[in-house]
Amino acid sequence: MRITHRNQRVSPSRGPRRLSSVVVALALAASAPSQSVDIDAVVARLAPEVERSLLEGHIPSASVALVAGGEVLWTGGFGHANVWARTPATPSTVYLIGSTFKAMSTFALLQQMEQGKFELDQPVNKHLTAFQIRGEDPAHPISFRHLLTHTSGLPADFGGVPVWSGQLPPPLEEYLENALRVDRPPAARTEYSNLAYSLVGHLVGRFSGQGYRDYMQEHIFDALQMRDTAFELRPDMVERLAIPYRYNSETGAMQPVDLVRARVWPAGIVYGTIHDQANWLLANLNGGVLNGSRLISPTTFEEVMKVQFAQFSGPMSSGWGNDTTSYGLTWWITPDHDGERTFAHSGSVRGYTAFLAGNLDRKIGFAILTNGDRAHAHLIRLAKLSLELLRANMK
Repeated sequence: MRITHRNQRVSPSRGPRRLSSVVVALALAASAPSQSVDIDAVVARLAPEVERSLLEGHIPSASVALVAGGEVLWTGGFGHANVWARTPATPSTVYLIGSTFKAMSTFALLQQMEQGKFELDQPVNKHLTAFQIRGEDPAHPISFRHLLTHTSGLPADFGGVPVWSGQLPPPLEEYLENALRVDRPPAARTEYSNLAYSLVGHLVGRFSGQGYRDYMQEHIFDALQMRDTAFELRPDMVERLAIPYRYNSETGAMQPVDLVRARVWPAGIVYGTIHDQANWLLANLNGGVLNGSRLISPTTFEEVMKVQFAQFSGPMSSGWGNDTTSYGLTWWITPDHDGERTFAHSGSVRGYTAFLAGNLDRKIGFAILTNGDRAHAHLIRLAKLSLELLRANMK
């Protein structure tokens, strides 16, 4: 595969005709003094595997980023963001990023912790005024640590409605007042909970006094120069939006599905590009800092990247990680991945699947956004391969 400068189209040297329109971009820059990566060798191996995954996983398109040494080394687009119009995906294509967003909310909440608004092991109900978590055993209260590790006992929930329907999700506070209920004590087991992160959104807004969306825009998106990440699509983002699809096994065709809103929107109903995901990944590989902008302190960052409840360790969704993998504060943490520490998280909303992964010791990472439905296994395979290739081609 030829590598060209940013946003130029190239034709792959091999690959199925269905993916004949491949967009790649390259941004080589100085890596950390002790390392550099043979990115040409990495891309030569990775790009055909992305194409194969799109075919095997019935994924119409993907935008991909590789980072190392504090820099974005490569971004590429594969397949069609709009199958009907045959619009090529590029690194500027917009996708729903799903639950890869949850860790951003976590950083925002931890910023409030660093200002003395709460402590991780304090009961959450102590800080709720307009409503409470119902069903809680006062002897075993739900803490902020429980919220951020899916051990609170709050249910998964979603409540999606089509964007262009006559329905609207209720306002966040109204939804939380009616939905916050647990049936068991915290830390009994892990149960993935979008509801917990909707509560996180409310708490960020309440503690900051700024409102959740405004706070996220100023203190996360703007701080990391994430110019194309938003809760609501701007007109220029609509123009670049990848259509969500599901594969119809009976007809063999990709079927577009509705864009959705959901009552748990702070949990991941957020749009973005692979450029912005790469910035978020770099901030996490650099201890919570990007271009001199620090999000959280080194001590807090280490807490984020530490396994919180080792008793719940084991591989995550669709086979990521190993027997040492468990939740840190939101991120999936593998403290022993061949002797090195990795973090990762997936994102999935109907018609979109995303994945982020990074190696903290090597400071290398992989990000992918797609308009394929429930494509986790294919993206995890690519993430594993990418980290292996980056590590093998460091010099």
